[in-house]
Amino acid sequence: MPKIVDHEQYRKELLGKCFDLFAQKGYGSITMREIAQNLGVSTGTLYHYFPSKESLFEHLVEEICEQDLSAALGELGGKKGISEAMTALGRYLEKNEDYFIKWTYIWVGFCQHQDSKEQSNNVYMRANQRYQQAACDFLGIRDRELATFVLSFIDGLLLGKLQGNKMINFPEQCALLGKMLTAYLQQQESEQLKIRN
Repeated sequence: MPKIVDHEQYRKELLGKCFDLFAQKGYGSITMREIAQNLGVSTGTLYHYFPSKESLFEHLVEEICEQDLSAALGELGGKKGISEAMTALGRYLEKNEDYFIKWTYIWVGFCQHQDSKEQSNNVYMRANQRYQQAACDFLGIRDRELATFVLSFIDGLLLGKLQGNKMINFPEQCALLGKMLTAYLQQQESEQLKIRN
C-alpha cells in the first residue's frame, strides 16, 4: 500500500527545519544541495516543493510571518491602551529574544544578496504590510505611518542587540515608546479638536 503524504504538512515541516539552517549558514552561503543534505532529503524532493532557493525563502517568510502574528497577537491581545500594549510587547520581545535575533540575522543575510534595484522583493513588501496591519490592530490605531515607525523602532532594537549592545532593555525601551506614543496621539487629538472648532 503506497504511503499517503500530506504535501502541505510536509512542506511546512521542511520550512520549519530551514529556519535554523538559514540562521546558522546565511542565505548567500548555502546552496539548495546543502539545504537538502541538512534536511535529509534528496535535492529532487526539495526542488519538487521549492523551485529555487529564493522560492524556498519566500515560503519561509510567509510561514514565519503567519506564525509570528498568530503567536504574538494570541499572547498580547486584550491590552488596554498603547502604554500597556507597548510594555507587554517589550516583555514579549525579551522572552523571545533569541528567536528574533535569528530572524533579524536571516533577513539581513537575504537582503545582502538581493539587487537593491530589483523589484522582486515582493515577499518583503507583503510581510511588511501584514506586520504593519497587525501593529495598527494591536495598538488600536489607523495611522499606518505610525505603525511603520513602531516596527522600525523594534527593528532598530533588534539590530542593536544583533550588534551586541547589552544596554538595550526591551521592556524599558518599549514602555518609553508607549509613553511617547500616548503623548503624541493626545496632541494629535487636541489639534484635531482645535481644527474642528
